[in-house]
Amino acid sequence: MSGRTLLGCIALVVLGLLAWELRWVLLVLFGAVVLAVALDVPITLLRRVLPLGRPAALLLVTGSLLVLSWLLTALLLPELLEQIEVLSHLIPQVPERLNALLVRLPKLRELGGGLIEGLFDGSSWAQLKPFGSQLLDVAGGAANSTIQVLLIALLAVLLALDPRSHQKLVVAATPRFYRPRIQMLLGECREALGGWLAGMTLSATVVFLTTWAGLALLRVPLALLSALVCALLTFVPTVGPTAGTLLPMAVALLLVSPAKMVQVVILRMVLQILEAFVLTPLLLSRTVNLLPTVALMAQLCLGALLGLPGLLLALPLVVVLQVICEEVLVRDVMDRWNPPLPQWGSHAVAMASEAAKPDRCSDGE
Repeated sequence: MSGRTLLGCIALVVLGLLAWELRWVLLVLFGAVVLAVALDVPITLLRRVLPLGRPAALLLVTGSLLVLSWLLTALLLPELLEQIEVLSHLIPQVPERLNALLVRLPKLRELGGGLIEGLFDGSSWAQLKPFGSQLLDVAGGAANSTIQVLLIALLAVLLALDPRSHQKLVVAATPRFYRPRIQMLLGECREALGGWLAGMTLSATVVFLTTWAGLALLRVPLALLSALVCALLTFVPTVGPTAGTLLPMAVALLLVSPAKMVQVVILRMVLQILEAFVLTPLLLSRTVNLLPTVALMAQLCLGALLGLPGLLLALPLVVVLQVICEEVLVRDVMDRWNPPLPQWGSHAVAMASEAAKPDRCSDGE
């Protein structure tokens, strides 16, 4: 190993340790970039329609978002809080309601063999108390991240106000021969991240409205809360839509009837099929197509390492890393890597070429 290679390895190790020590700073910075891109999408669309400067367009977009948030809060928050209170009163009554349901379904009671009764007895609830305290600790940690959220919002506004200067700063930190390539790479990352954010936001909005309308038509209690949970879990690949179905399904089973639960399951299955095979491919056809396994593993890893902020920013990070890997690792490194073949490789290529040649021998020879 040459001295230059050894020095490069040491530099990579030092940079990795430094990035780990500054992981929360980097997480806040990346969150600000994601929010800035989310603001830049409507700003760009608005500037194409109206002759506005970037500061005026940013002020108009943020003002419109604040007004819309205030209207939605005034309209939906009272009902949402009421449904949350109903759900909090319903949770302690789950064992009694399940027992009453099992009384009406004796075959299900015999099939369960007393498993459900043992699951919801007093000892099981006592065992769940430590888990409840852990949930309270998680909620307290999420409340303590308010300062980080405010800092992300401030940095996002500054980035959205003058993105070209920050882009020039990143380009200037790269070697001269690679600056055109890095500038194009930044543009592709911005386009992919902006398209993914816009597509997933529209998909979650459609899921929220259709689920709310469907549950309201079926007269299922807690329709607004269930639709909101389903919309938020749309951002979790593969398992999110299925997990979102559990709340309306349980509410329909416990508060209405098993027949109503079947109707809720059918409704959610139809909506999931339309969202997975029609809506999401249509909205994300021009952006990065995330593999469900990669997205889910990224959320699990970043959630375990960084908690709730890492879980929320896992998918945007995967979108950016997928573009970087495709452009840098595949096109700039692997596609241009053409080393000389070893001796066994040259022999194999020669044998393959010889076998591919047509047989020139005629029948008379």
